[in-house]
Amino acid sequence: MPFWFLYQALPVFMRQKGLSLEAISLLPLLSLPITLKFLWSPLIDRYGFTRWGHYRFWIICFQLLIACITAVSAWLDVERNFSALLVCMTIICLSSASQDIATDALAVGLLEPHERGLGNAVQSAGGSLGAAIGGGGMLILLNYWGWTASLQILAVMMFVALIPLFWHQEEVKNKQIALDSLTDERDTNFTDRVSASSTSVTKSIPNRSTNFPLPISYLKTFINFCSSPGMGNWLLLLLLYSASSSMAATMFRPLLVDIGLSLADIGWLMGIVNTVAAILGGIIAGFLIAPWGRKRSLTIFSLLWAMSMTAYLLPAFGVTSLSTLYLVVIGTEFAGGMIGTTTFTIMMDKASPESPGTDYTIQTSVGVFGSIAGAALSGVFAQATGYRGVFAISLAIAIISVLMISEVFNIRRQPRG
Repeated sequence: MPFWFLYQALPVFMRQKGLSLEAISLLPLLSLPITLKFLWSPLIDRYGFTRWGHYRFWIICFQLLIACITAVSAWLDVERNFSALLVCMTIICLSSASQDIATDALAVGLLEPHERGLGNAVQSAGGSLGAAIGGGGMLILLNYWGWTASLQILAVMMFVALIPLFWHQEEVKNKQIALDSLTDERDTNFTDRVSASSTSVTKSIPNRSTNFPLPISYLKTFINFCSSPGMGNWLLLLLLYSASSSMAATMFRPLLVDIGLSLADIGWLMGIVNTVAAILGGIIAGFLIAPWGRKRSLTIFSLLWAMSMTAYLLPAFGVTSLSTLYLVVIGTEFAGGMIGTTTFTIMMDKASPESPGTDYTIQTSVGVFGSIAGAALSGVFAQATGYRGVFAISLAIAIISVLMISEVFNIRRQPRG
C-alpha cells in the first residue's frame, strides 16, 4: 500500500499543494528499487535470523521499518520538508522492494505445486486491493482528513498487517547451502504435473551459510539461473507480456481524456471496474491451472488476452460509447488477470528451493523492466503513429507472445558432461 500511495496518490496531492512539476517528476525514480531488487535478493536468501524463521524475519523487519517511516512522514510538511520526505519515501521503497523478495520466497516454499495457481490468484487479488487502497483510497482520505491523519492511518494498517505473521511458523531445514552450490543443473522442464518428490523439497526453506559469497559466486547465482535450459525464452516471454500490456494501458488513459470522458468516469472505469475484472480473472484462472496444467492454461489464457487486446482498436477508430469502453476494460483486465496468475505460478515453479527469493525476483524484475519499457515507448509510438498505431504494435507483440509459448515448454534437457 505505501508504494502505491507514492506512485498514484502522492503526485496528485503534491500538485494540489503547489509543488513544481520538476519536484513531482522525481517520484518515478523511487520505483527503481522495484526493478533492481534482484541485485540484493541473494542477500535475503543467504542471511537471516533462523530462530524467527528465515524469511519471516526479513518480512517482519521490513514491515516494521515501513510502518515506522510512514508514521514519521505523517509529521513532515510536504512543502517545507520535501527533501526529508523524499528520503523517507526512498527508505519505504527500498524496504517494500526488499520485503517483496522475502514474501515471494516464503510463498514459494509454503505453497505445494498444485496449490500455486489458487495461491497466486489470492496474492494477485491482494495486490490489486492494496493498489486500490494505497492509490484511490488514500486520495479520498487525503481529501477529507489531510496529510497527517491519512499517513497515520496508513501506518496503523501496516502494523495491523503484521499480526498474521506472528502466528505463522516457517519450516526451516537444518542444512548449510552456499550460493556456489547453485552451479548444479536446474530442472526447468515445465510439465503439467509436478512430482511429489519435488513437493517435499520445495516445502522446506534451507538455512543459508554465514559467509558472504565471493563475487564470482554471487554472479554465478544470476548466470546459472538465466542460462538454464529454456530460461531465455521464458524471460523474453515475460518481457513481451509486460511490454505489450503496459504499452496499450499507458496510452488508453489519455485516449479516454481525448474522447471527452469526465474525470469521474475515468476514475470509476480505471480505478474500480478494472480492479474487479482483474481480480475475477485471476481467481478463475487460479481454479483452472491445477486441473488444466501450466501449458494448457497459459496457451488458452494468452489467446484470450491477445483477442482482448484487439478491443483497444475500437475507441481508436471512433467507437467510443461508454458501454464499449467498459467492455474494453473488462475484457483486457479480466484476461490480464488470468495471465498474471498463470505466469506467477510458473515463476514459482522456476524458483529453486535453494534460492527462491533470487530466482523469483529475477523474473519479476524482467516483468517490471518490460512494463517500464512499454510505457516509455508508447509515447514515442503514439507521437509517430497515433493511438491506432500504438495499439496495433501492442497487439502484434501480444501475438508474438502467444506464438512463443510452445517454445517455452518445448525444453530438452542436456545430458551432464
